[in-house]
Amino acid sequence: MDRCDVTAVYYTVIWTEGDLGPFNPGLPVQVPLWLAINLKQRQKCRIVPPEWMDVEKLEEMRDSERREDAFTPMPNPHYMELTKLLLNHASDNIPKADEIRTLVKDTWDTRIAKLRLSADSFVREQEAHAKLDNLTLMEINTIGTFLTESLNHMYKLRTSLQNSEDGQSQE
Repeated sequence: MDRCDVTAVYYTVIWTEGDLGPFNPGLPVQVPLWLAINLKQRQKCRIVPPEWMDVEKLEEMRDSERREDAFTPMPNPHYMELTKLLLNHASDNIPKADEIRTLVKDTWDTRIAKLRLSADSFVREQEAHAKLDNLTLMEINTIGTFLTESLNHMYKLRTSLQNSEDGQSQE
């Protein structure tokens, strides 16, 4: 997944893909997210939030998403998961954490509403394919089951309609 900047105390961490550390006190270093959260839980580091996790940038992102009809690119393909993890485990290291939580949730709600409208239009117009540019995997997964079931029902309706028309034309 992603890497996180942490300012760590002195620790050498060994993991499956190689060595990390020794960490120099007070100097930021990039580590995998799981390690940053683990060190934070043990009070051995301070997590530095990603650049995009800033109130002004998130307000721009939210407003842009509301303005555009299409889905806008997100700053990170795992923006929702990262926000949740970082705010749950390191909110004391993130300035204006409550505002950030609200802005990310507003953006998520806007995108999901847009996705539902797109899916509704997709089904209503009996489309055969859809373009899912700039959606994250989590967003696709929230609507995936609905879309596949809808396509299955549309296929069954079309084949039964086609069979009944074929039966009438042969009589």
